[in-house]
Amino acid sequence: MRGKLLFEMALKGALGIAALALLLFVPAGTLRYWNAWLLMAVLFVPMALAGAVMLRRCPALLQKRLNMKEKHAQQRTVVALSALMCVAGFTLAGLDARLAWTRLPPAVSWAGAALLLLGYALYAEVLRENRFLSRTVEVQAGQTVIDTGFYGVVRHPMYAATLLMFLAMPLVLGSGVALAPFLLYPAILARRIRHEEALLVRELAGYAAYMQKVRYRMIPFLW
Repeated sequence: MRGKLLFEMALKGALGIAALALLLFVPAGTLRYWNAWLLMAVLFVPMALAGAVMLRRCPALLQKRLNMKEKHAQQRTVVALSALMCVAGFTLAGLDARLAWTRLPPAVSWAGAALLLLGYALYAEVLRENRFLSRTVEVQAGQTVIDTGFYGVVRHPMYAATLLMFLAMPLVLGSGVALAPFLLYPAILARRIRHEEALLVRELAGYAAYMQKVRYRMIPFLW
C-alpha cells in the first residue's frame, strides 16, 4: 500500500508543481521571477515533508488526503470555484511581474512566506488532532466529534489554516492585484462550511451539541 501511496503522492505533487509553474512563469514571460520560486519552495517543500511523515506514520490518513473526489454537487461547485480563483490569482501575479502594475516590496513577500508557513504549522497540528480529516466532505465509519485543541476554539480550524495560506500567497508573489481573486476565498469557504455542517448535523452523532459548545466556525469572535 505504501508504494502505491508514494507513487500517487509523487504524481500529484509533480502535476501541481507543473501547473503552478505554467500559471506563473508563462504570464511573467520569464523564469527570473524570484517570488514564484519562493512560493513554490514554501508551498511544496513542507507539503512533501508532511506527506513523507504521513506515509511513514499514518498511511490511512494520507490516503484520505489524496482523495479529492467530492460526492456532493455543492462541494464540486466549491472545488471548481476554488480552482478558478487560483487560476485567476496566479495568472494576474505573473502578468503583474511582467507589467509591474502593483509590485509589492520584497519585505512583504518574505512576510507572506512566514504567514504561509504559519498556516502550514496550524494545518499540521489539525491533522495531528483529527485522524478523520478527509479532503472531501463525508462522514466516515467510526467517526467521532473532535472538540479538543483547535477544535475547542473553532469548528473548522483546517479551513482557518487554508484561509491564512491562500491570503498569504499573493503577498509571497509580490502582487497587489493578485490579492483580489483570493479575497473571494472566505465566501467560497462559507459556502462549503454551511453545506458540510448540515451534513454533519444529519449524519454525525453529537455534532449538533458540539455546535452549541463551540460557537465560532472559523475565526474566533467573528464567524
